[in-house]
Amino acid sequence: MAGSTNELASLIQRLEAVAIKLESAQGGTGAASAEDLSAHVSAFDDIVAGPFNSFLALSTKIGGDVASQGRMVSDALRAQREFLVIVSKSKLPGQNDLQKLLKPTSDKINEIQTYRESNRRSEFFNHLSAISESIPALGWVTVSPAPSPFVKEMNDAGQFYANRVLKDWKEKDKTHVEWTKAWSQALADLQAYVKQYHTTGLVWNAKGGNAMSLSGAGGSAATGPAGGPPLPPPPPPPGLFDDIKKDDGGSVNIARNALFDEINRGGEVTKGLKKVTADMQTHKNPNLRSNTEKPIPGKKPAGLGKPANAPTPPVTKPPKFELDGKKWIVEYFKNNPNIEIEQTETNQSVYVFRCEGSTIKVGGKCNNIILDGCKKTAIVFDNVVSSCEFINCQSVQMQVLGKVPTISVDKTDGCQMFLSKDSMDTEIITAKSTEMNVMIPNGDDFVEQPVPEQFKTKIQGTKLTTTISESV
Repeated sequence: MAGSTNELASLIQRLEAVAIKLESAQGGTGAASAEDLSAHVSAFDDIVAGPFNSFLALSTKIGGDVASQGRMVSDALRAQREFLVIVSKSKLPGQNDLQKLLKPTSDKINEIQTYRESNRRSEFFNHLSAISESIPALGWVTVSPAPSPFVKEMNDAGQFYANRVLKDWKEKDKTHVEWTKAWSQALADLQAYVKQYHTTGLVWNAKGGNAMSLSGAGGSAATGPAGGPPLPPPPPPPGLFDDIKKDDGGSVNIARNALFDEINRGGEVTKGLKKVTADMQTHKNPNLRSNTEKPIPGKKPAGLGKPANAPTPPVTKPPKFELDGKKWIVEYFKNNPNIEIEQTETNQSVYVFRCEGSTIKVGGKCNNIILDGCKKTAIVFDNVVSSCEFINCQSVQMQVLGKVPTISVDKTDGCQMFLSKDSMDTEIITAKSTEMNVMIPNGDDFVEQPVPEQFKTKIQGTKLTTTISESV
């Protein structure tokens, strides 16, 4: 029965890949044949039908949130494919029209990242994050003069979470390992495709027609219901393509972050805000924390609906402490030093979210512990089967009394790690983090050792060698 289900899922994904071709190939005054498509569109179809199709089939096989996000990836590929068809048949449009043509792809990517942010409790959160962090690779269409390295950069951006998937599932279910490899291979093939067909940037058809006319006739988002007049395209978010500049020859130079800044907003929407000065920081000006305080008038940042210097009120929700299935949930505690989970099981995990000034004690032996978005918070635990992880935290501490195989620190500023004698062989994985120190037991005392933050890389032939910077 399981084999039949997998075969059916694979068949559905293959049919979806064919549908991507057919839906975009039809339109205009009649159906476009496969011969009418340019070589670069056909090559994109080969990638969709190959490695991307394998990834989509494995997503369906895993099911749950992974399957849901997989369908969103399929929609994003379809949107990009429709855009590439227009590119192959059109001259370069004006800036405003280009924004409208790219908006369907941008919306799909934003949907994928929003889905990840709204499903932080999912057992497949690492899967969702691996895709969310790397899906901006589809933004290569805005990058010039070297879009191919941009795809690789985005592929690498998702590896942190992809490695977690491998670590958590390699002994449980090989399907997840194949899923990770399929996605990585799909992006690698996309990188090779971009390098071959769009080496220095997106290639338009100099002898083609009007891009917006083809878009309206091709059944895209700018087209109304069947038989009805075309609907006006939705207005693009302001500032999305402020970095697009025309030179005297009419070509474009699109900065790398133009589309990426918009589509990678997700849970980090404040990336587009101006630098926060001392007089705007809430921890230095408590009066700014009031929800009744009127925002200071100022210039609106691109794509946002409030002034750049208006303070964002902190999220205040009631504390939560519960066992949800096999996951202990500890959320929104403030200044509470006595939070304790007396006994855990090896199949249970502990998820600590947005706690501040608190201490959590975890007894027994659990599968893993995650601190997400915490500030000035400490975690003390006995034993962990897989890992203790810190994500987007500030000034946090951990102490293991027994054993912990792996400690992961991601996008965290200030992390003190107290080890036990049984955890001297632990592995510490860090990324985009600062002020990290490991306290190593030495008799009845601890020896403090900093984790390097600066590195020096040299080129040796065609390879790179990286060592710790001498200044560390």
